[in-house]
This record gives sequence, C-alpha cells and structure tokens, in this order.
Amino acid sequence: MAKTGKKRSKKIGLPPGTLVHIGEGKVSAPRITVIDFNEPHFEEKEVKTIDECFLFRDKPTVTWVNVDGVHQIEIIEKLGQCFGFHPLVMEDILNTDQRPKMEIYGDYLYIVLKMLHGGDAGHSVEGEQVSLILGSNFVISFQEEKEGDVFNPVRERIRTSKGLIRKMGSDYLAYSLIDTIVDHYFLILERLGDQVELLEEELMTHPTDQTIKKIQAIRNEIAFVRRVVWPLREVVSNLGRRESPLIKETTEIYLRDVYDHTVQIMDTIESYRDIISGMLDIYLSSVSNRLNSVMKVLTIIATIFMPLTFIAGIYGMNFKYMPELEWRWGYPAIWMVIVFIGIFMVVFYKKKKWI
Repeated sequence: MAKTGKKRSKKIGLPPGTLVHIGEGKVSAPRITVIDFNEPHFEEKEVKTIDECFLFRDKPTVTWVNVDGVHQIEIIEKLGQCFGFHPLVMEDILNTDQRPKMEIYGDYLYIVLKMLHGGDAGHSVEGEQVSLILGSNFVISFQEEKEGDVFNPVRERIRTSKGLIRKMGSDYLAYSLIDTIVDHYFLILERLGDQVELLEEELMTHPTDQTIKKIQAIRNEIAFVRRVVWPLREVVSNLGRRESPLIKETTEIYLRDVYDHTVQIMDTIESYRDIISGMLDIYLSSVSNRLNSVMKVLTIIATIFMPLTFIAGIYGMNFKYMPELEWRWGYPAIWMVIVFIGIFMVVFYKKKKWI
C-alpha cells in the first residue's frame, strides 16, 4: 500500500530553518552529476565532491546539477551557501514529505514535485520527492535516493541536441523535467487502470473475500496519486502565469501544455475513483444478494418443515387415549399426509416463483 506520510517528530520544537533530514535513512554517499550545455557546447560529468559544482555557478551556459540522495546535510548546506539559498529552502529539501508547491525567492524559484514509481501488479505506488531550484542559468534538482528516475529522456535530448532544449534557457530545462515527471503519471495511471479492469472482471465472475481487500488497496493507491497531482495543478498554473521573470514568454506556452496534462490526469483519477466506488457498491450488493439467496433457501426449507414438525410433534406425545394410535393404517396415513403437505407446499412455492 502507498505510504501516506513520514514521521516529523524530529522537527518538533526546533527553530525554523534547522536542517534535519526527514525520510529514509541511507548509508551510501549521494551521487552528484553535472550537465553543462548551450547550443554548441555540452559537458557531462559525475563529480566526487560538491565543491566541483561551484565552478559552474557563474558560467554563461546552462548548468543542471542533479543530487541523488539528500540524507547528507552538509552537502545541502554547502550548495545552499554557495548559491545563496534561503535556510527554509534547504530545510524543505531535507524534509521529503513536502506537498507539491512553488515559491519565489527573488533571483530563483523553488519547486517541489513528486516522482512516482511502481503501480503495476504486486507493486504499490511509491512517491519520491524531487526539489527543483531554478536560477537564471542553472537548475539544481534534489532526489531521494531511489532506484533510478524518469529523467533519462531529458538527458538523452541534451546529449543529442534533439529538440529545443540546447537552444533554450534554464527555464525550458526546468519545464522539461516537470513535463517528464507529469508524463510518467500517465504510465502509473495506465498500470492502475489495468488493475482496475482485472478487478472488475473478477468482481463480475467470481468475487471472493480477497476481492474487497484488492479493491481497498487500489482505492488507496488512487487516493495517493490524487494527493500528489491535486496541488501540482496550482504549481504548474502559477508557473504558466509568469509570476517570476525567470520564466520567459517562450516557455509559457509549454507550461500551459503541462497544465492541460495535469487536468487530464485529474479527470482520469476521478473516473477511477467513481469506478472503484461503484465496484465497492457492486461487491456489497453481491454479498447481500448471496446472503439473501441463502436465507431464502433456509426459510423455504424451514417453512416446509413447520407443518410436518407440527404433525410429528402431535403424534409424538404418546398420550394413552389417542384414537389414531390404535388404527391399523395410522402410521402410513400420517406419512401420506406429511408427503402430501410437503409436495403441495413445494408446488405452491414454484407457482408463486419463490423457488
């Protein structure tokens, strides 16, 4: 099942701007890669120390610094001091339970997104926080240390100079990263949609006690994705309105396209929620119908045996003066009466279409 939140108890009582990592603890060192480019120039390298990134700070080219792993506070602190990040920004980078948002800090933008993984059968949807800092000539991305990311298509476009990415500025690079994350949501929803279709088929053919657990699990997955996408619409909308001079007019139209994608994703999520709610109603109705069928059969059996039990009860009292006890054909006669009553009630119920 998708995780709904992370513990924040370590932050209780600390002053604002205190750097404390909130998330999964890691022992491996963060991986830092740098891609520096413009239309004629391209350079890609994996740096060993954070100090090597500082050489790209004042270059006229566009620089993308990607940090995989935010559990080492000193790395975030050094980057923040070099590029002049606000302490609250560094605090939010280390707190991996942030809601998607966009904040303007003068000469840079701070954007929080959620990258999703999993969603196929047997694997729950997991969210990974991605923090983007957009400056005039740089983009710095911070990821939790998970298995891979969805940015390889962007890296390949930069390497091969495909499209506009090498001709545009840092705002277009930030748009490309956001667009890749949003496009990956469609893949997650397709996987969830396949699970919904399988559940619908199972529900209609042979629902079991496990079916309701599967329905509840997929419902939680969809609710998790909805919590991720819902605030993202506002983030992309604000970016598309060019509330910061860092977003150029040439990039605005692309951000509007990303906004359209988020609306489509929300529509799909709402459709899945309606389907899941309907499946829950169908399951409960089928359980109720099965119970009613069982109760109907038991009631019919009990009703048929009520007069038979009454007759057997009368002639089982063993009073001395019961004339029928002395009859030679009393026993067969009672059996005939019992069989007749039973057959009559069955025929009567069938005519009434009760059975």
